Amino acid sequence: MTAADLALLDEEVTHCRACPRLVEWRERVAREKRAAFRDQTYWGRPVPGFGPADARILILGLAPAAHGANRTGRMFTGDRSGEVLYAALYRAGLATRPVSVSADDDLRLIGTRITAPVKCAPPANKPEPAERDNCAHWLRRELRDLAELKVVVTLGAFAWAAWWMALEPVYGVRPPTPRPRFGHGVVHQMPGLPAVLGSYHVSQQNTFTGRLTPAMLDDVFRQARSLAGEESRG
Repeated sequence: MTAADLALLDEEVTHCRACPRLVEWRERVAREKRAAFRDQTYWGRPVPGFGPADARILILGLAPAAHGANRTGRMFTGDRSGEVLYAALYRAGLATRPVSVSADDDLRLIGTRITAPVKCAPPANKPEPAERDNCAHWLRRELRDLAELKVVVTLGAFAWAAWWMALEPVYGVRPPTPRPRFGHGVVHQMPGLPAVLGSYHVSQQNTFTGRLTPAMLDDVFRQARSLAGEESRG
């Protein structure tokens, strides 16, 4: 696949209206806004992945935040979770800047792409099973387009489960039975497939309570770079 294929997919994603509850919510948030952002125009649409087509590392989250990516139009951009994530990516040499404020702030990812199994902001950050299933074909297409992919970092149990659900449709390989359990720092590798690496999500609940610290996140991305063969590239 080429960068043009991925760009076309990203454009198609932004027009999806498959889930009425999510469409209503994301557009209502974009109209009503948060007071701090009342002068801004919200994106209010499905949010495509972010990063190059030749990425060797994929970061898989949950869904866009209502006043983060749903406002800015770029994954993990404009909220506290994004502040933590992009700072860690910068420290790991996987992003050109440590701060992500808007989709036009010139931040670039290096050998890395960020996406989510659900492309629209859900109420209470909790997509329903039917919404997850409606959105699954976008993730499958994205995975097929990432021909150089070596490792998938799953931020949380939701993303971990989404990876195993995509395995057979994308790669023609059945997941192990029972499926490996999610855990921070857990790695599972299958021959010929990208490795999957678990991490706690960069949610405020995790980062404010110390369940996920910057050092823990640094270890995850150091391991991801090693699994992807990026360390040998400098």
